[in-house]
Amino acid sequence: MAEQAELAFVKSYVNTLSSQPVVYGNDYQTAPENELKKVPVLPIDVPPPPERHVTESAPTGSISVTFKSTKPVQAYTLDVQPTDTIAQIKAQLAAVPGAPPADAQRLLLKGKALADAKLLKEYAVKDGDTVNLMVKPGFDWDPSKVSAPAPAISASPAPEGESITLLPSPEPAKSSRPGHGRIPSVVLSPSPSLTASPGERLVDIPLVLDTSTIPASPSSVVPDTPYHTTISQPAFWEHLYEFLSKEFPHPSDAAMAWEDFFCASKGNLSVSEIAKIRDAVGVIGMAGT
Repeated sequence: MAEQAELAFVKSYVNTLSSQPVVYGNDYQTAPENELKKVPVLPIDVPPPPERHVTESAPTGSISVTFKSTKPVQAYTLDVQPTDTIAQIKAQLAAVPGAPPADAQRLLLKGKALADAKLLKEYAVKDGDTVNLMVKPGFDWDPSKVSAPAPAISASPAPEGESITLLPSPEPAKSSRPGHGRIPSVVLSPSPSLTASPGERLVDIPLVLDTSTIPASPSSVVPDTPYHTTISQPAFWEHLYEFLSKEFPHPSDAAMAWEDFFCASKGNLSVSEIAKIRDAVGVIGMAGT
């Protein structure tokens, strides 16, 4: 009986101890035999690094390319850079006397057209290669006709008491549209920073501009007409806005349609009339106009 009582006491005491929290000291270290074993690393072979591809350096120096045409039979040899675009090469070829202009040229290599935006080296053109030259359909190319260069303006001074005036050769026709009757003129004066050389004199060049071909301004306000009398009334635009509001389900669409009609008629209205109409209808445009 005593042994049973002692065994019950031991069990109760052990249970009490196991329910108490375990507190470790600040310098506590786990025993090596109690540590978790490390998982061994699998012997996996590391792949070799990728090979480095050496990019080809851009070719330096100019190469000689022949541009050959069959109709008419012509050949032009130019020194060009491989890094030049096809558009730059066309411009360089157009500067040669007798060659077609750049916008009429078509360059082909082995039957393939060369694009203007690409570089010459993208087509693998080498030194001494030949590129076919053609012109666009409808362009009349005659190499024998070389366009004369534009005449240069002489820098020699004008005689005393004389000036240079640029006037149109034909008599300008009088325009029936309202506008300024006076032809504006512009005087080209030498820059203050320019200094005349010995024996030269700086002169002013008055220019007279021909405004006969300049379109007239939008129609001005013409009062006292039935059309102007009607559209200048705010009631007309109020009725128009009410009609558009019924036709369009959204108010913004109605206001947009009204604004289109109003902007088309603003050239026949004065500033005060525009302000009265907007105040009456309540539709305000950009900057209040």
